Amino acid sequence: MPKNKLYLIVLIACFSGYLYLFFTANYSEDGQISVCMIKNATGYPCPSCGTTRAVQAIYKGDLIGSVAFNPLGIIVSLALLILPFWIGFDLATKKRTFYVAYNKMEAILKQKKIAIPLIILVVVNWIWNIYKEL
Repeated sequence: MPKNKLYLIVLIACFSGYLYLFFTANYSEDGQISVCMIKNATGYPCPSCGTTRAVQAIYKGDLIGSVAFNPLGIIVSLALLILPFWIGFDLATKKRTFYVAYNKMEAILKQKKIAIPLIILVVVNWIWNIYKEL
């Protein structure tokens, strides 16, 4: 994927996340809006269900509560905080540090010895979400 396209996609995803967090925190009755197509269609949570509440808990300083909602919230929170600044740094300095890191990470994640345990962790998280009746 070309660098500019990757940077644009990541920035749009981050700012969409900011808008969604703002909207759910300020304009929904209970602070949550169910947009999960899997949960709405089947009644069962997907592996990422609870991530919004987990991110909101982190921003309120409740790390334990965040992990209880969904451990993926930690990764999403870090991405929302770091990636826009990293891409901004690259654009300001005309460097490609994020692009290079992304490509290296993608190559690492494609290795079976890495991908399979990560897939297992996602499935375990999914089972946990179902067990918690998220």
